[in-house]
Amino acid sequence: MAFNPKPDRDTVRFGKFALGLVDRRLTCSGQPVKLSSRALDILCELASVPGEVVSKDRLMEKIWPGRVVEENAIQVHVSTLRKALEIGSDGHSYVVTVPGRGYRLVGLENGPDMPAYSGSGDAPARGTTVAVLRFANLSGDSSQDYFADGIVEDIITGLSRITGLSVVGSTSSLLFEAGSGDLASIGRKLGCRYLVQGSVRKADNRLRITARLVESDTGVALWAERYDRRFDDIFEVQDAIAMSLIGALEPNLRKVEISRVRRERPNSLDAYDLVLRALSSMRTTMPTGAGEAIPLLEKALVLEPYYSAAQAQLARCFQIRFSRGGLNEADRATAVHYARAATRSDDATALGAAGLVIWFADPDFSDAFEVFHRALSISPSNVVALGNSAFAHAFMGDGKIALQLAQHALTVSPFDTLIAHMAIAVTELHANRFDEALRAAARAVEANPSFSVPQVLLTVALVRLGRIEEARSAAERVLNLDPTFTMPVWSVTVRKNPAVFDPMAQAWSQLATCS
Repeated sequence: MAFNPKPDRDTVRFGKFALGLVDRRLTCSGQPVKLSSRALDILCELASVPGEVVSKDRLMEKIWPGRVVEENAIQVHVSTLRKALEIGSDGHSYVVTVPGRGYRLVGLENGPDMPAYSGSGDAPARGTTVAVLRFANLSGDSSQDYFADGIVEDIITGLSRITGLSVVGSTSSLLFEAGSGDLASIGRKLGCRYLVQGSVRKADNRLRITARLVESDTGVALWAERYDRRFDDIFEVQDAIAMSLIGALEPNLRKVEISRVRRERPNSLDAYDLVLRALSSMRTTMPTGAGEAIPLLEKALVLEPYYSAAQAQLARCFQIRFSRGGLNEADRATAVHYARAATRSDDATALGAAGLVIWFADPDFSDAFEVFHRALSISPSNVVALGNSAFAHAFMGDGKIALQLAQHALTVSPFDTLIAHMAIAVTELHANRFDEALRAAARAVEANPSFSVPQVLLTVALVRLGRIEEARSAAERVLNLDPTFTMPVWSVTVRKNPAVFDPMAQAWSQLATCS
């Protein structure tokens, strides 16, 4: 796209279009475009403040002064305007709905909404960058465009809170719609590695939302999900779906990025890639993996001394080493130090991880629940914060809260299930619902067969159900994974409420007394 360094202030240009503000004439590649007078009025009003939000009240006041007009009149004429602009849009949408606020004209030459492209027409890659494209409205009702745009805006806002992830602003990404062109080209133009595509279909009182995460260079789908909801309250549905998508996208992006850094050997490791490599080593949550991760995280903090994600994961590593590597006081103190440092951030994932370390290792562990609360205030669908908070509440005996948090975690990310199922197992054991505890523990084992704690919970549930031989086999697996495991050692970090922990210890000891 060729930019004019000295634009004519009486002419607004976007894509192939030019709008004369004096003669009120719209052209596309030099050819006149026919618009209704009201649609042209709206376009001129948007173009008079390029890139800014124009409220519906202002449009009413300017276009229908002194008249009482139904609000949907604006939607009708905006829909007409959008259809007229489709002829030269190349899949872009130049009139964007800002939910609850109004409309904007975007994609202007030299405007605030266009990326600063290089001479090749491509924006430079910016590390782990994602763009959420405009969701396609498949309802056959253009008045529903605002709903699709609102979901996209909410997803962008939520993803923007994730440290280590760069999110393309809506004014650029909403220029492209799912299926609007070559994905590799869109990715290069927006300077991003990943794209989120989606669609919205409304029929009667039902909504179907689809979303998928794709790699822009290859077009390979990395994750996909479908949501079917009732349409009773459009804004509640919009919020719920956006939160679900954010909750699912974050852990899936994290998994994809971990896979990427394991495949690649970059010439220069930055702090973010070091954290991803550390997470790959930590996946067993055992001391050996933690030991591999610690130097990577320490290097990350040399590069970025206040990097909260590195601080939180380093806290986890030292806590793992403390609880499963000999109860060394220096490891405990170091874990608490880094966890406390991470709580200075506004990264929900870092806060969720730091909160659990504080609960495990800090004598003043009650602060952990304030940290969890902050994390969930920032991002209510953050799976790390939900799962870790559920686990801590379960061992405190707060079963109702634990189940609510764990079920929410499983709803927003049904494949990121380890700690949520562990929390459910602990809660059900405390409530003497042993069949439910066994099912939850088995699912936690499936989620991470290399982690000893789910096997402990499985053993306890089997003992409580009187299935002693199966319990012995499960206990053997625990000791194969962690030869140092004993209930007294485990009690150092999780025995916050004896009424929850002591029956587990009694069940474990029962194996030694059964002939």
